[in-house]
Amino acid sequence: MRYLPAKALLVAFLALTFGCSSFPSLPGRTPHAWELAPAPAQDRPVVDAARLHRRTLDNGLTVIVLEDRRLPRLDMGVRVRRGAAIVPASEAGLADFTAELMGRGAGTRTALELASVVDALGASLGVSASWDTLSAGVGGLSRDRDVLFEVLADVVLRPRFDSDEVDRVRAEQLAALEKARESPETLAAWNFAAALNPGHPYQWPTSGRPETVARLGAQQARAFHQRVFVPANAIFFAVGDLDPEALLARVEEAYGGWASGPVPEPGPEPPDRTGRDIVVVDRPDLGQAQIIIGHPGITRQEPRRIPIQVMNTVLGSAGFSSRLMSKIRAEEGLTYGVYSQFAGRRLRGPFAVGTFTRVPEVGRVVELTLAELTRIRNEPPSAEELAAAKSLLVGRFALGLETSAAVLSGLVELDVQGLPADSLDTYRGRIRALIPEQTAAAAHDFVRPDDALIVVVGPAEALVPQLETFGPVRVVQP
Repeated sequence: MRYLPAKALLVAFLALTFGCSSFPSLPGRTPHAWELAPAPAQDRPVVDAARLHRRTLDNGLTVIVLEDRRLPRLDMGVRVRRGAAIVPASEAGLADFTAELMGRGAGTRTALELASVVDALGASLGVSASWDTLSAGVGGLSRDRDVLFEVLADVVLRPRFDSDEVDRVRAEQLAALEKARESPETLAAWNFAAALNPGHPYQWPTSGRPETVARLGAQQARAFHQRVFVPANAIFFAVGDLDPEALLARVEEAYGGWASGPVPEPGPEPPDRTGRDIVVVDRPDLGQAQIIIGHPGITRQEPRRIPIQVMNTVLGSAGFSSRLMSKIRAEEGLTYGVYSQFAGRRLRGPFAVGTFTRVPEVGRVVELTLAELTRIRNEPPSAEELAAAKSLLVGRFALGLETSAAVLSGLVELDVQGLPADSLDTYRGRIRALIPEQTAAAAHDFVRPDDALIVVVGPAEALVPQLETFGPVRVVQP
């Protein structure tokens, strides 16, 4: 039998006891690389200014181009600064409907012909809608830049809205809504939004409601496209293996004649709320209940969004190290997962805590969640919690910008939301400069357990008695 030398045994013992990166070096031994503390992160510009090109055309179109010739790939797109938030409730789903149709035939090409051209290149084409934007994008090999550019221009400027595709997209959207109703998670999200934002576009999902989608047609889609796709409301962006000056000239040629139009207003501010309300969505078949607890949150432009983000990281977005997860899962064993989030949009988005548990434990989980919301106000993040949250956010930030496409997407989003163009460069410094008093104030001002809306999906007969102690309960059908 072979025995390890005493020195090796000691090293192994220290590694197991203290962890590879923290045990002390033995005299006379050079530490291994994995035993050393990581080098401190260095703040520097996210992108080389020489590779980033910005221009505004005479008609108001913003152009952002990022050169990266390391791979023979090119991604291009056009994003407009308005989305589903400006769609009236009577036409809920129109933004998604319009976006899908834009990719189903453009210029001289039908849906099949457009798909065939893209597939033949091994490229991609996508059009999508969100609350704040509509975006069309293409991606593929840089050698195919001419065809990709032509396809994008057709989709953005000349969508067809053919009647057969209108019928097909409407049927698909209705089928997707019907299927989504089977999901308890989706039912919870829909009912939370409806109760939080009555009378506002936010009350329905961007995909709409069956009764509104059933009425959508080519006329509404064409009118919405013409309303939001105006040059002063749009950003052309490109990243990859490209010649910046040649591409900018091509953009001027293709989009310079795009007729100007008024930029739509961003839509009405969602309502605020006070007091506590409880909605039970009756699903007698469920043994596990879905829970959302929240209230109105912040806009994307909120000046204190950095301390709010750090505070919320401690509260519920740091995974197993968050307070909510530590209490409700690790200590109490009542759920596999719980999170909290401030959804920043151009207009005020929601703050929400989401989780699930066994039906008999719903009352206890709601009690613990409300207690943690109260605790973050009365017992703000400690210095240790703050340091861990800062480290996590700085690390996540770097991982989120590993590619040039991700960097450009971040820059475009800053433009869409009207945030300073250097926000990516200064983000880590602003995180590190945060002091405990700022997160304490954020918790006090932006977490409101007394005004919480509580939505639970599950068997009403078992849930109502558990929830009545928290406030008035209203039972609705799925």
